[in-house]
Amino acid sequence: MNMMENSKTKNIITAIALSLVLASCKAPMATVIKDEVKENIPQNFNQEEQQDANNNSGTTPWRQFFTDPNLVTLIETALKNNQELLITLQEIEIAKSGVLAKKGRLSPTVSAGIGAGLKKSGRYTSEGAGDATTEIEPGKEMPDPLGNFEAGLNASWEIDIWKKLRTEKESAVAHYLSTVEGKNFVLSNLIEEVADNYYELLALDNQLDIIQQYIKLQQRALEISKIQKEAAAATELAVKKFEAELAKSKAAEYTIRQQITEKENEINALLGRYPQPIVRTKENFMSTIPQTVYTGIPSQLLANRPDIKQAELELKASKLDVEAARKEFYPSLEISATLGLEAFKPSYLVKMPESIAYNLAGELAGPLINKSAIKANFQTADAKQIQALYEYDKTILNAYLDVANLMSKVKNIDQYYQLKSQETKALDQSIDIANQLFRNSRADYLEVLLNQRDALDAKMELIEAKQKQLSTVVDIYKSLGGGWK
Repeated sequence: MNMMENSKTKNIITAIALSLVLASCKAPMATVIKDEVKENIPQNFNQEEQQDANNNSGTTPWRQFFTDPNLVTLIETALKNNQELLITLQEIEIAKSGVLAKKGRLSPTVSAGIGAGLKKSGRYTSEGAGDATTEIEPGKEMPDPLGNFEAGLNASWEIDIWKKLRTEKESAVAHYLSTVEGKNFVLSNLIEEVADNYYELLALDNQLDIIQQYIKLQQRALEISKIQKEAAAATELAVKKFEAELAKSKAAEYTIRQQITEKENEINALLGRYPQPIVRTKENFMSTIPQTVYTGIPSQLLANRPDIKQAELELKASKLDVEAARKEFYPSLEISATLGLEAFKPSYLVKMPESIAYNLAGELAGPLINKSAIKANFQTADAKQIQALYEYDKTILNAYLDVANLMSKVKNIDQYYQLKSQETKALDQSIDIANQLFRNSRADYLEVLLNQRDALDAKMELIEAKQKQLSTVVDIYKSLGGGWK
């Protein structure tokens, strides 16, 4: 009879195990995604020009790329104190903790504990009746109520038979690595912002110098117009026009001063500090020659740009998440064990082996019906995988377009700067001629004013062109993946 019962028990266990395995075979398949954007990335940024793969400014360390010592000092301060960067560093720590948490699930969980309790069973129950007729020792009845004191170790362990836990750990590692690349991207953006704002500040300094020179020029023109009025060679209208122009220029001076203050504070904010003067040298700004930038080939963006690497790692993590979610349909095997001492009185705990208690159990369990929650988690992970692919493709495409646009901008801004230089020289000469003619009463005040305004506008635009020239080089350096090394 016992053999028949054991056989039936084995058959039942086998049937349950088979049903679990068969149920797991119905796990849905993940969507197969193909990365066509990465596969079809062009060979060059400009089809009319061939780029040299051996020359790529994106691999140049930022300390070598930037040669202005004042700018280098500002960048160093920003890298130590910038709040956004510090926040990103904490995100890395959070992701690192996530890896440790997933790794910990691969090992058994062991806990120690002690406990005490008291139980009174009814006399007319099977348990109460049994206790009443049982002797703890010869001639010594079972205590009523019955105490229970225990101390021992508890262990539980999910056996990773389908490598689900390992997959989750690999996903956590990929996410952690993506946060590291995210930090590198923040570094690259931060350096770009500091450099761009620094050049804008130098441009404002030079524009302030120009407006102050223009004010002196207008003051002299106003004095001449007053002298000519007294000599009946000019009218009161000319004097008022020069006075109005002078007042307008002085107002513009205060506008530029305010812009300088705001730009200084913008840089201070990037440096994570309260307002203070920004150390800089403005005299050599207009003679600064932009760095020569080498773009390399488009495929190098995949290795150089942190945002692309971050998106790639997030894509990898999302694929692993889908795999882990699919394995939730499979049965899981858990082993639990207990080892310790147990007795109804504390004094009996030291009586061994009688007080020794242990338990060992294994459980194979899997979902059979009502899998809606597991299916929803799988579908969510699958959708996030597709979303991560689109994010990755978008990042690659935007990176390519950034470089292509900035390459064109570098060439066009250089031509623009050269033409603005010619315009400025010609207008400077025309101002001298107009002033001379005005002194000799051979030109009226309108010609002088128009020449002065045109010359001022041209010089201001020339300074802006120099700033854009320098900033564009910084932008393309960052777009190539430079700045974080």
